[in-house]
Amino acid sequence: MNIDFNLFMNDVVRQARKEITAAGYTELTTAEAVDETFKKPGTTLVMVNSVCGCAGGIARPAAAHAVHYDKRPTNLVTVFAGQDKEATARAREYFEGYPPSSPSFALLKDGKIITMVERHEIEGHEPMSVVMKLQEAFEQHCEEV
Repeated sequence: MNIDFNLFMNDVVRQARKEITAAGYTELTTAEAVDETFKKPGTTLVMVNSVCGCAGGIARPAAAHAVHYDKRPTNLVTVFAGQDKEATARAREYFEGYPPSSPSFALLKDGKIITMVERHEIEGHEPMSVVMKLQEAFEQHCEEV
């Protein structure tokens, strides 16, 4: 059996993108889109997406469920590590004090980093524990919807 690895990866990436946009996140695929979005007033949750198992089994489900809360970020966006490299690199420039990590979540207010949920806080954890971490940050820093 001959498997086309690139075709397989394209399917995985397409599914990963579909999951996060179906949850209400807007994809940022260029550095310009990142800058434009991060200049908007209010809070922005950035999900740094990836194709790893902990992204699919923990981070994306947590991203989808965390936003069903009384307080939530003004903007929900995603960049895709390893795919939209320019956008991901630009987003990471805003995450001062945090090393590159994917999957991960960054919460910004008026373009400034407030907090992150890094890969080590996602991988090996239950999706609900990640949801609770995100909602704790929403409680402290976001407005009621």
